[in-house]
Amino acid sequence: METVFNKLNISDKYTDTIGTKNCSYCNIPFTDEELWCKECINSLEKLAENGDKEAMFNLANCYKNEKGMEKNLEKAFNCYQKAAEKNHVDAMFGLVACYRKGVGTEKNFEKAFHWCQKAAERDHIDAIYRLAAFYRNGIGTEKNLEKAFHWCQKAAEKNHIDAMFGLAICYENGEGIGKNLEKAFNCYQKAAIKDHIDAMFSLANHYYIGVGTEKNFEKAFNWCQKAAEKDHIDAIYCLAAFYRNGIGTEKNLEKAFHWFQKAAEKNHINAIFGLAICYENGEGTGKNLEKAFDCYQKAAENDHIDAMIGLAVCYGNGEGTEKNLEKAYHWYQKAAEKDYIDAMYGLATFYRNGVGTEKNFEKAFHWFQKAAEKDHIDAIFSLANHYYNGEGTEKNLEKAFHWYQKAAKKDHIVAMYSLAAFYRNGVGTEKNLEKAFYWFQKAAEKNHINAMFGLAMCYENGEGTEKNLEKTFQWCQKAAEKDHINAMFSLANHYYNGVGIEKNLEKAFYWFQKAAENDHIDAMIGLAACYGNGEETEKNFEKAFHWCQKAAEKDHIIAMYCLAIFYRNGVGTEKNLEKAFHWFQKAAEKDHIDAIYSLATFYRNGVGTEKNLEKAFHWYQKAAEKDYIDAMY
Repeated sequence: METVFNKLNISDKYTDTIGTKNCSYCNIPFTDEELWCKECINSLEKLAENGDKEAMFNLANCYKNEKGMEKNLEKAFNCYQKAAEKNHVDAMFGLVACYRKGVGTEKNFEKAFHWCQKAAERDHIDAIYRLAAFYRNGIGTEKNLEKAFHWCQKAAEKNHIDAMFGLAICYENGEGIGKNLEKAFNCYQKAAIKDHIDAMFSLANHYYIGVGTEKNFEKAFNWCQKAAEKDHIDAIYCLAAFYRNGIGTEKNLEKAFHWFQKAAEKNHINAIFGLAICYENGEGTGKNLEKAFDCYQKAAENDHIDAMIGLAVCYGNGEGTEKNLEKAYHWYQKAAEKDYIDAMYGLATFYRNGVGTEKNFEKAFHWFQKAAEKDHIDAIFSLANHYYNGEGTEKNLEKAFHWYQKAAKKDHIVAMYSLAAFYRNGVGTEKNLEKAFYWFQKAAEKNHINAMFGLAMCYENGEGTEKNLEKTFQWCQKAAEKDHINAMFSLANHYYNGVGIEKNLEKAFYWFQKAAENDHIDAMIGLAACYGNGEETEKNFEKAFHWCQKAAEKDHIIAMYCLAIFYRNGVGTEKNLEKAFHWFQKAAEKDHIDAIYSLATFYRNGVGTEKNLEKAFHWYQKAAEKDYIDAMY
């Protein structure tokens, strides 16, 4: 039965009721903020009672939305139900919402699905889309991705924007249809053009990654910006990242900071972390370690693993807060327990060094091992060290070799040097001078100073390569210039003897002096010889004595003997036969043959000590046994 309240009449008589406060039906002004005046509501109720389905539907909306009458969800549900049973399509869909959300009745997904299906079959576009969602998620019916796709496609063909987006997801994931990234891209694009915010962001991602279309950072930036301007929180965050890294637009740290801040204000955890980095490094804003700390803390407390590490570093270094190694340890531990590799390594170092917790080599080994198994290079190297030193585990040179090798192959420079040493000395593996040379060379080329000297020795001794004294000199020089003490001494010898380079006593003196000043004992003797002989410096017996004494005090046998000579002859110092005896004795006890003979003579003649022929005989005998000719007679 056609009534004055059918859709057509209401639409014909509708004027801007919200603006003018006129009745939606009779157009008479009234003071209440309702869409219907009381007279019309009364008429609406009577028509509904007489079975008018349109009146029933409108009355349901009035009860539901509190328009012209008190809100009554049960009555709203009943009106929707009556109208739906009279095949009112919008009422059917209203009934879907009631059953789905439990509005005016108990939740009942099966009934929600039933009425949604009925409305969809009558071409209700929102019902078509909702039916697709029911099938996709198995709500009120068995999950059926093929049917979900079918109904989503139907709604999309009717320009339902959410359905276009849903269809894109079906194509992207191969849900109910073969996977087709190009079609997914096209659907995202269609929905994005119609201002679907999630589609805008998805389209940005597709352009960024190059999925279903060619990679295009500029378009990715453009769509991300559009979504961000419509308050899409992930887009806001990504837009900040675009500006920070200069992707698809010019790098602009101020704008990056602005968008990180916007997303952070909406509690986007990654954005809060990004904001922490901005404050820490002064990117797009003034450097502020206190604010950086606050942001790290907020993100960390929301389980952001990178922020946990940032917070641990803040506590460890006292940045933006008081230094607190126990709290640093706590956050490393939390992140490590979430399988964060850098945290595993950091936690291991805390256990190894007893920082923020008791020293525990077993736990250090455990966490180094976990991080190493996840390919953390420094952890791989540290694990090798633990096996080499037997710290937290049994000493195992084969395993040490294995892990040094793994780290070396991942370009860990110190591991390259260690691996070379293992091959050179046959530790944990068979001796292999060629491989030792190879790894010394690789590490040396990456400026590892000890490796430079190791490479020099390979060239000097022809180990794993042909002997080449010029290259020996070159690598010694490189290492010496980087303050490698043994290289300084070797370089001095090269200049002194003219090996691999022209003889240059001035440079020899320079490098002997540098090495000696860095406590190289043999260099002290070399320097003493330079001063004693006046080689490229003025002869200076006092300085010769000084350097000889320093070396002797460090147990250098030749220096002990020479120092005894200085004291015996009063060269560079006052003559002191007791001290001469003392140093002859020390050198003799370390099997210096000339010192043995001199000590015997001192005992025989009572020089610097009491005369003692038995001891003289003992030391002459020792010298004779070492083929010292004068001692034999």
